[in-house]
Amino acid sequence: MSRDPDAVPDLAGDAGALLPGTLPDALRAELIAFRRDLHMHPELGNQEFRTTAALMTRLEAAGLRPQVLATGTGLMCDIGTPDPARPMLAIRADIDALPIPDTKTGVPYRSTVPDRAHACGHDVHTTTVLGAGLVLAELDRQGLLPGAVRLIFQPAEEVLPGGAAEAIESGVLDGVGRIIAVHCDPRVDAGRIGLRVGAITSACDRLEVTLDGPGGHTARPHLTTDLVTAAAKIVTEVPAVLSRRVDARAGLAVTWGRIESGHACNVIPQHAELSGTVRCLDLHAWREAPDLVHAAIDEVATLHRAKSQINYVRGVPPVVNDPAVTELLRDAHAARRGPDAIEDTEQSLGGEDFSWYLEHVPGAMARLGVRPPGSGARLDLHRGDFDVDEQAIAVGVELFTAAALLDVHRS
Repeated sequence: MSRDPDAVPDLAGDAGALLPGTLPDALRAELIAFRRDLHMHPELGNQEFRTTAALMTRLEAAGLRPQVLATGTGLMCDIGTPDPARPMLAIRADIDALPIPDTKTGVPYRSTVPDRAHACGHDVHTTTVLGAGLVLAELDRQGLLPGAVRLIFQPAEEVLPGGAAEAIESGVLDGVGRIIAVHCDPRVDAGRIGLRVGAITSACDRLEVTLDGPGGHTARPHLTTDLVTAAAKIVTEVPAVLSRRVDARAGLAVTWGRIESGHACNVIPQHAELSGTVRCLDLHAWREAPDLVHAAIDEVATLHRAKSQINYVRGVPPVVNDPAVTELLRDAHAARRGPDAIEDTEQSLGGEDFSWYLEHVPGAMARLGVRPPGSGARLDLHRGDFDVDEQAIAVGVELFTAAALLDVHRS
């Protein structure tokens, strides 16, 4: 007999009795419509005024009292009665979009804003946390939520060093003991999640380098600073130098995305610019990375008589999942979808500012499957044609709701 994916397996204790069953059709439809509305009206980091207002309106309609963050966008909202002796579980979503065009065709919810798209799934993250909040608010009205849960809708995740740091300064972690989140994964089928204890993402910093020299004629490079060659050597040799100064298991990688110099084929330029990213799998190596990268660039630039200026912009550390909170997510999803709906996931080289919360409280992020089951599609994030199987929204709501209920009963 095939298993009903919406059936709720029994759990030991009162928590099992409290787990809601299938989401009502009306709520499913509402959440899909809400996600599509966000998708049609994407907003960049710290500009999410319409998104914030939409969330505020819906949460207030549910009888809740959301608070806009001090940054002016994003909000937090408590559900239930806080207990000073029992820190809250926080559920976090990021609400911003990306500055790229939406290239999808044949869907009615394509972005209406030029060169703006929800191409990383933040519209889904936001909708799942909203949906969980609505379910938990209803349980609280029925007297079935024996604790408090905080929703965090955070702006500017895509803007280094991430909006999480400012959200924390706004007090979103006050009274919080644990925090959970999801990130869309187009490599995982909808209905499933990916989990990993320890680092699940990488550190990500931004690197900007300017080089200067006196310039000259390409016929006489020996009389000046051959700035194009110097730039090319930095591009190729700095990653090689770092590979011999950092343990290979740390996964420290410098990758260049932009190099610009010169205006004529027979003129050695006076100025060059390079920019790229520094990614790292290991938290300790990430803390040492700025000094190591500075030293490597200076050495190569000096060898070629170029004056270098380096702007190393700290981004985010790796997201390091806490074992106990990861187990909470595992138990919650198993309770709703069964243990076979959980898969191990690898550490990615992508960055995520959820890591800043984990500098303060234990937490965990799950990868939320958004690929249509059986499709074999290989769409990636940060592409204009990125889209999701919308059944993933209900899955995320179930995951967060079950985790919140299990958490308050274990505390």
